[in-house]
Amino acid sequence: MNLLYTKFLACNQNITTDTRKITKGCIYFALKGEKFDGNIFAEDALEQGAAYAVVDNAKVIKGEKYILVEDVLTTLQQLANHHRKQLNIPIIGITGSNGKTTTKELVHAVLSKKYNTQYTQGNLNNHIGVPLTLLTITSKHEMAVVEMGANHQLEIDMLCRIAEPDFGIITNIGKAHLEGFGGIEGVKKGKSELYRYLKEKNGTVFLHGDDTVLADLAKENNKVTYGTNKLYDVVGKCNKNSLFVEFAWRTRYKATEVKAADYIKTNLVGVYNYNNALCAACVGNYFKIEEDLINEAIQNYAPTNNRSQLQKTEHNSLILDYYNANPTSMQAAIENFYNMDAADKMLVLGDMLELGEESITEHQAIISLLHEKKLNNYLLVGPIFSSLQKEKSFTDSKQAQVFLQANPQKNKTILIKGSRGIALEEVVKVL
Repeated sequence: MNLLYTKFLACNQNITTDTRKITKGCIYFALKGEKFDGNIFAEDALEQGAAYAVVDNAKVIKGEKYILVEDVLTTLQQLANHHRKQLNIPIIGITGSNGKTTTKELVHAVLSKKYNTQYTQGNLNNHIGVPLTLLTITSKHEMAVVEMGANHQLEIDMLCRIAEPDFGIITNIGKAHLEGFGGIEGVKKGKSELYRYLKEKNGTVFLHGDDTVLADLAKENNKVTYGTNKLYDVVGKCNKNSLFVEFAWRTRYKATEVKAADYIKTNLVGVYNYNNALCAACVGNYFKIEEDLINEAIQNYAPTNNRSQLQKTEHNSLILDYYNANPTSMQAAIENFYNMDAADKMLVLGDMLELGEESITEHQAIISLLHEKKLNNYLLVGPIFSSLQKEKSFTDSKQAQVFLQANPQKNKTILIKGSRGIALEEVVKVL
């Protein structure tokens, strides 16, 4: 490992797992997947300018630029952990069923006001993405924020062993990846692996104290708290009637009343994002960032990637929230939309994937919620929804697109929410 690490540093920490992203002098890691074998592209990588190719198939080796290892993925993870051990900086690990990417980006925005902070790019939050993120941290960075995703037991624990976070955030525990985790209790057990790791390491948790599930799981952890209780380290207050999240916060020791002028006006749609923003304020306060800089960072953050994002088209106002969906986030989005002050509302909802045996029950519950709230102007997209209800439903996004082309929508506020696999971007094109 020391030899590989020396080469890694000599290559200016420039690595890739994709031959389409080869840059001169990089190290290519030949990962394998279900449908591909990176070993067969090692020669191409070297011809394109890679300095070395890390492979685990001796048959592809044709010279000194090949580095043979037992398993490329394991080597990548071990290299990342070895690199992490050389870094004398705090690392914050973030996981949760909903909101972890938004929280990661908000925390990064706040910390960057004072510290040179590296963070997970995009959705690189799995057993490959976490090592790749760690390997981008340089000696110039003073802090790092690492997102950790999981869809089965022991995955968060494994990511913790690689990243060795000093601090941790679980945004919430909801009905996500029920199939892989084995139900909601499995999700609770899997996500809380971050808390158990931090207890073992004597690390610190940033805890949403109002969440009784999280509070119970973190009973034995060192913690910094945020929420509505005046004894928490950071206390927040939210304006729940606004389209965009508006909130104010105080530290436990600052007893002054919150005034209208104190509210931070964010670019985040959906009151469910309030806790994510308050968490970022709590982290910033803990790391001694000035209050006005914290507020400025949160206020200026603009969501992307179709997460809680408002888009105005020629005809309508769209709330784009279709990067991912599970029963917890879907219910929260619908409840928030119901309470929103908008004249002509419509919903386009896509199937929620990876729910296993709970899939039919959870999709039926969403349909029932629409009826209960009398949100009658909606379209359902996906094979699961359409199997439960024939009216106002389509088996795929292309069918929904054809319907909307024939029935143009105008002057509406439209919530678009569903799992990424349903491809609701096709529907957006005609709204």
